[in-house]
Amino acid sequence: MTSQSTEPPKLFEAREPIFPQRVSGWYRRFKWWLMAFTLGIYYITPWLRWDRGVNLPDQAVLIDLANARFYFFWVKIWPHEFYFVVGLLIMAGLGLFLFTSALGRVWCGYACPQTVWTDLFILVERWVEGDRNERIRLLRAKLSFRKARLRMIKWILWVLIGISTGGAWVFYFADAPTLLRDLIAGQAAFVAYATIAVMAATTFMFGGFLREQVCTYMCPWPRIQAAMMDEHSLTVAYRDWRGEPRGKMGKAEGDCIDCMACVTVCPQGIDIRDGQQVECITCALCIDACDNMMEKIGRPRGLIDYCTLNDEPLERAGNVPRTVWSHILRLRNFIYFGMWAAIGIGLVVALFIRSDFSASIKPDRNPRFVTLSDGTIRNAYDLKISNQTGEDRVFHISIKTEEPLRIDLEGTDELMVPVPADGRVHQRVYIFAKPEYSASKSDTSPVRFWVEGMDNGELTYVDTMFAGNAK
Repeated sequence: MTSQSTEPPKLFEAREPIFPQRVSGWYRRFKWWLMAFTLGIYYITPWLRWDRGVNLPDQAVLIDLANARFYFFWVKIWPHEFYFVVGLLIMAGLGLFLFTSALGRVWCGYACPQTVWTDLFILVERWVEGDRNERIRLLRAKLSFRKARLRMIKWILWVLIGISTGGAWVFYFADAPTLLRDLIAGQAAFVAYATIAVMAATTFMFGGFLREQVCTYMCPWPRIQAAMMDEHSLTVAYRDWRGEPRGKMGKAEGDCIDCMACVTVCPQGIDIRDGQQVECITCALCIDACDNMMEKIGRPRGLIDYCTLNDEPLERAGNVPRTVWSHILRLRNFIYFGMWAAIGIGLVVALFIRSDFSASIKPDRNPRFVTLSDGTIRNAYDLKISNQTGEDRVFHISIKTEEPLRIDLEGTDELMVPVPADGRVHQRVYIFAKPEYSASKSDTSPVRFWVEGMDNGELTYVDTMFAGNAK
């Protein structure tokens, strides 16, 4: 009798670590420069200064949650202007659609934070442990003092990168020099330390251990991008009509000598020669590796390159493929660009025509009105005035209505409200109606509050209702 195994079948394979080999070439150099540029923006931006005047923050980019402000150089966004942020997010989404339609997963391969930090972590790993073969041998070797030392050095450097990543993030939410001193002195808020710890841990795990799994399993973007690409989209592909049948050097009928260079440099651990795969982030490192090998054996470059599906029949037949611009400059991409540009222009116009102050009014609901001892009807309102400039201002309050109503401000005999620079004032306002109002008018009457800046005469208004005692 044959024995049967009682162990349940494995549903998942254990992850095989991927050790990309060092490669040189145009795309690799471009990725290095882009990594330095994007990381430079991320780490340096909180330290840039911008003079906004007395008693205002001088940090160029600041998300001031405590005072509900967002500063970006000369632009200041208030909570009621959140549509600017929404517009920028929509532009970012349309930009991804545009680039994906034209150039495939170019975002994933070059500018995605997961790609950028993974490249940085691999660079540290290669610097500490050596290139691909050395790292593989170290992985398979038994635990020794040298192995433990190299691992500890690598992990310590990864942790430092993670801490600097989280540290840079919290600097966007407070004055960077002040927060840095508080962090070092142990006087910063708990949320700052907690945020840095969480950011450091996620950066350490995503960039050091999860890597390609984040792109393949955790990120939804590969599936979304697949739906936006078509036969005209440029993407990294293997020209099998030129490379096959492959074989070893001297035995291959095609140009591919099966050197595996394209596989060993891939950070996703895939073989581009198997066709398009969801794991591929189009980082183009396989292009550099293949081009280097083609030059060594004296064959034309471009066996692996950017190309489109609809160019395949042309190239198979030996014809000249279409130009890159013919794939980019097409109706679908023009529509994406038009939508993107329209929103951008709209935001710029809204930014320049917006007022330097704003006002809102909220009437009391309980009670809606009060009848005084002499029969006068009084309504109470909360008037909020926001001064969005860097100077103190004074505003005059008035009302316009068809009824004989009188306005009064709590705490002052004048109809003037001073508002500090970049500040907001809550002013209690009362409107009075004569006793005969309740006997002759309906339950409510429209009232328009006018707010005028005394320095430049700029006006704005808010509409509300005056409640009475309908008979």
